[in-house]
Amino acid sequence: MYKEIRNALVIVLGAAMIAAGFNLFLVPLHLLSGGVSGLAMLTAYFSPLSISTMYLAYNVPLLIAGLFLLGRRFIGLSILSVAATTWFIALIPTPDKLLSSDTLLSAVFGGVLVGIGSGISFRVGGSSGGFDIVGSIITRFRDFPVGNVIVGLNGIVILAMGYLEGNWDLALASMVSIYISGKVVDLIHISHIKVTLFIITDKTEVMLERLLSLPRGVTLIKTQGAFSHKEKDMLMTVTTRYELAELREIIKQTDSSAFVNIVETVGVMGSFRRR
Repeated sequence: MYKEIRNALVIVLGAAMIAAGFNLFLVPLHLLSGGVSGLAMLTAYFSPLSISTMYLAYNVPLLIAGLFLLGRRFIGLSILSVAATTWFIALIPTPDKLLSSDTLLSAVFGGVLVGIGSGISFRVGGSSGGFDIVGSIITRFRDFPVGNVIVGLNGIVILAMGYLEGNWDLALASMVSIYISGKVVDLIHISHIKVTLFIITDKTEVMLERLLSLPRGVTLIKTQGAFSHKEKDMLMTVTTRYELAELREIIKQTDSSAFVNIVETVGVMGSFRRR
């Protein structure tokens, strides 16, 4: 229960940061954040409709699609994020006096805020909605960084802005903001980075039981010490940087004297469980 409450609070904090990035830095200069939020902004710039209303309307069909492909917990947190972001967009006022009249500076700070908000939402198992959901669907079946997927999808929205508004300076500045957001997301959300653990332990059965309960595939390899000639078991498993802390804790609790070698994995072929 405590963990779920903490995750919900993190999601709400992320939503507040996303909305602040929109209203304080991007919207005053007619910049876009890209994706569904960019579509909402673009619609609001050329119509009397509000950004918050369009943000919610564009997200609903994606949330429904994600419900079938990404699981109820992920979408449940994403729904909370979309609802909270919609509320914060309506709540946080767009300043009458610009915080910065420099377009590039506003794009950078807006992108950082949006990236942090989206990244921490991903970190606790949700998303900020929109193309984050599309990116999560793609990375579930293909081993691509989430941020790079989102940047690619958002580029389409920026091209539409440049064409419709006829101001390519704003379009290019928006592209900078989106690029920074994507990179910040990847710095925070690191589940696409794989690592391999080689664990030499005397408590094989207990360790296997704990590791397989995650669930996580494990390979058992018989080894022999070169100096002692003592036979031992080595367990090999591939996990993500995001889940590494949990595995370290399991190993420490199960066999504090186990020898563990952790190496970064360039790529994985064959079966690998993706969340």
